Amino acid sequence: MSQEPFADLDAYVALPRIEGLRLSPGGDLLVIGAGTPERKNARYVTALWEVDPQGEHPARRVTRSEQGESLAGFTAAGDLLFVSTRDQPGKDADDDRRAALWLQPAGGGDARVLASPRGGVRGVQVSASGRLVLGSGLLPSAKDMAADEELRTRRKDGGVSAILHEDVPVRYWDHDLGPGRTRLLIADLPGTDAELTLRDLTGDAGWALNDMCSWDITPDGATVVSMWVIGEPGGAQRTTLVAIDVASGQRRVLADDPGHDYENPRVSPDGTRVAVVVSSETSADAPGDGWLSVIPLDGGDVHPLTSSWDRLPGSVEWTPDSTALIVTADDQGRSPLWHVDATTGEVRRLTADDGAYTSIEVAPDGRFVYALRSAIDAPPAPVRVALPDGELTVLPGPADPITVPGRLEEITATAADGTPLRAWLALPDMDTPAPLLLWIHGGPQSSWNAWQWRWNPWLAVARGYAVLLPDPALSTGYGTEFIRRGWGAWGDAPYTDLLAITDVAQARPDIDASRVGAMGGSFGGYMANWIAGHTDRFQAIVSHASLWSLEPFVGTTDYSFYWARELTRDMAAAHSPHLSAAAITTPMLVIHGDKDYRVPIAEGLSLWWALTSGWTKDEPSPHKFLYFPDENHWILKPGNIKVWYETVFSFLAQHVLGEEWRRPELLG
Repeated sequence: MSQEPFADLDAYVALPRIEGLRLSPGGDLLVIGAGTPERKNARYVTALWEVDPQGEHPARRVTRSEQGESLAGFTAAGDLLFVSTRDQPGKDADDDRRAALWLQPAGGGDARVLASPRGGVRGVQVSASGRLVLGSGLLPSAKDMAADEELRTRRKDGGVSAILHEDVPVRYWDHDLGPGRTRLLIADLPGTDAELTLRDLTGDAGWALNDMCSWDITPDGATVVSMWVIGEPGGAQRTTLVAIDVASGQRRVLADDPGHDYENPRVSPDGTRVAVVVSSETSADAPGDGWLSVIPLDGGDVHPLTSSWDRLPGSVEWTPDSTALIVTADDQGRSPLWHVDATTGEVRRLTADDGAYTSIEVAPDGRFVYALRSAIDAPPAPVRVALPDGELTVLPGPADPITVPGRLEEITATAADGTPLRAWLALPDMDTPAPLLLWIHGGPQSSWNAWQWRWNPWLAVARGYAVLLPDPALSTGYGTEFIRRGWGAWGDAPYTDLLAITDVAQARPDIDASRVGAMGGSFGGYMANWIAGHTDRFQAIVSHASLWSLEPFVGTTDYSFYWARELTRDMAAAHSPHLSAAAITTPMLVIHGDKDYRVPIAEGLSLWWALTSGWTKDEPSPHKFLYFPDENHWILKPGNIKVWYETVFSFLAQHVLGEEWRRPELLG
């Protein structure tokens, strides 16, 4: 494909967005999702595509509906499972549109509904024996599925939308929690076209199965292993690990250690062990740590595998012989696949390229790992990685390859305390020095190592900018001490690291050091605000979904207990950007979505008020506020994405390039 999509925002938002990958039990079929804008350009709709694991045949679309589908997996017989709100046969389309679980037969034929609980469907897992477990929200007082149906109908007919909370949190990222509370529902897959008969396995769960929880089922279908949330003093919570007997519903604890969380459990193919990511609790002084552990399913000690490995494990999958695990973990601006011995904990890097890998699946014969691979300069695409040598093969997917409009380099610097620093630098192909944009990642525990649709540097490169993508203190992939350098002191090492790596970029002969802007979202927005109050070296600053006043943020964000551990009153008094509002002279573009519950809209409104009320000059204010009433922490609708980029580039063109301000046409 040409570089045209990066010069044309309509073409850019129309590009297919690949997400999710699952491998059939026989290893002969991959299915992935590809999202494209629907007709009104109001959202992306995902369709499912078959991909040939051998790479010999082109991808083939297998689902079509206006509502789209999300991939749920396969049955043991190889039938495709997906979740969709598409119209159900025999039901009025005007009824409550709900997410239902559908089955697409492996041998062909029409998809049919397997289950459509009122509380939706998530976390579908299927055992080798043909037993299925899923999560769905039931009202707290509902004793069974029938009672939940009746209670929900009464709420609707009574015009009730209120939710009564007795604990925190009450929201998560972009949606309200409740009135339903997740329970695990179990069923045996029928041999006929009948719908599943779902049985509630966890009627006493309460909030123990929150939106962060995941689970797995043993190959014989006899046991479900799940994260299980318990409350702690001060509104805090932590996750334990439990095993639930499917026959009786009895629950026993596999791991429960105060000060630790247990996440992402994966049962071994031989059904004897559970791999789990363990993390130690953060505090005001320490960022905690994370490692991979293995626990006997029948009970016993938690065996830490990678406690001496200075990397944070992410996704985890077993090899078919249960002797090893394939793991993702950030590393020096990449996110490779790693091979971990399940007995010794020996870690070996499997992929040697600059890629970032997600959605990993291991072939049943153990010869290959399948995954989605992306990089700073390559969007997600299905790949096959050979075991044990890591040979990489790109598989034909539903999206054409993309050629980015420039080149990518890696640059290094030294921090004020002597710590090595690095960054990616995306550069345009031009003969004259390019203006520079410093882009600061969110997190804060994150890394620039993968393709970005929301913050795509190549759109800026196509307009003649060089884009600097640094990993300052607090970034992942450099070890615990690198995170600790900025812990509880966001305005110190993270700030000076950013300036140090920017100095190196500005000193290059292909960079115009006199024309420099800065941008950031979420924690990156915090840093953009901090920069604005502490230096005037940038000609423009864009602050998206940003933290402005730290103390009120802690009490209004969705997961207050987590942030309260680090953002103490003393920390806020020393590192809150709002305290330096009077020092801001750089033109700022503030962007915020009203449905953002991670960084609530009050932060953006407070920042905007500080900028506008503090402007006392006779000429018009240089600041602007781009507000999205129907977006959240991320701008997700195709039309709004286009307007986001148009506004950002118009603002930068005015203040960095010296051009006349052009109001985006669709903003009136």
